[in-house]
Amino acid sequence: MSIIAVQPLLVGAVLLWAANVKLFSRRGAIAARDAALARLVGEKRAPAAYRILGAAEAVVGLALLVPILWAPATVAAIALSAGFCGYLAYARVAAPESSCGCLGGKGAAISWRAFARSGGMLAASVTILWTDMAWPTALAQHPASSLGVVAVEAALFLTVSAEFDGAWLVPLRRWRARWSRPLGGDTGEVPLDATVERMQRSDVFRHVAKLLRSDVRETWDEDDWRIVCYGAMVDGRRATAVFAVPLLRDAPDEVRVAFVDDKTSQTLLHFNSPPEEDERPEWAMPKSATMAG
Repeated sequence: MSIIAVQPLLVGAVLLWAANVKLFSRRGAIAARDAALARLVGEKRAPAAYRILGAAEAVVGLALLVPILWAPATVAAIALSAGFCGYLAYARVAAPESSCGCLGGKGAAISWRAFARSGGMLAASVTILWTDMAWPTALAQHPASSLGVVAVEAALFLTVSAEFDGAWLVPLRRWRARWSRPLGGDTGEVPLDATVERMQRSDVFRHVAKLLRSDVRETWDEDDWRIVCYGAMVDGRRATAVFAVPLLRDAPDEVRVAFVDDKTSQTLLHFNSPPEEDERPEWAMPKSATMAG
């Protein structure tokens, strides 16, 4: 029964984390206005409603950590979780482009992950009704299994929380892109500025330049290629532009690029050479354009 017994610890910790973001984050007011909550209660009332919700989460979260208060706290946790599920359903229909604001977040749009998280919280809250052991007792009597359950559930919670992608998912994708060799690469002593200048003279770079949204973010060398990464936006989707540039040859015609979706790792665009002039989209830069270094 240690699996059920530690659920108050997990649910309480999650609620306290969410409350901390809503009550003490410097971006709390901004997050409230960006969330679907603003559509529900109005933009002016959204910050106040956001903090009231945070206070409720703090009270319920603290109560779940005190065994004597489990009965009312469990009912409140179930009500909160069910309310979150209903809120997400409303937000998905009324303001699908908005973030849920559940953990403050960084503008993470509502997706199946948000529903999975709220559904998991609801299920965990309901299971507390069947516990007959306090979580401190479970930790004392079955430390390995209890901590294992908490660790696995916490990992699942992070996995379905888009707000934490920057802490683990984005670095993981960068590592995978670096070691999976999507475009081909070896080390060399060629200055980065020389590579960038060579790349910017290529037709491929001119073709996609207006999709780029950052300076060089990351580079590495593989075989005869230098890989250069930029932040980009393709049809409203955040992506990473991965350029492959000849490392030791001045060969702009050999430059190639792939655009990889930051969320799904799907390849959105891939050019080994630019299309003919009459096939270029409006955002393609003319050959006469001068690129900044």
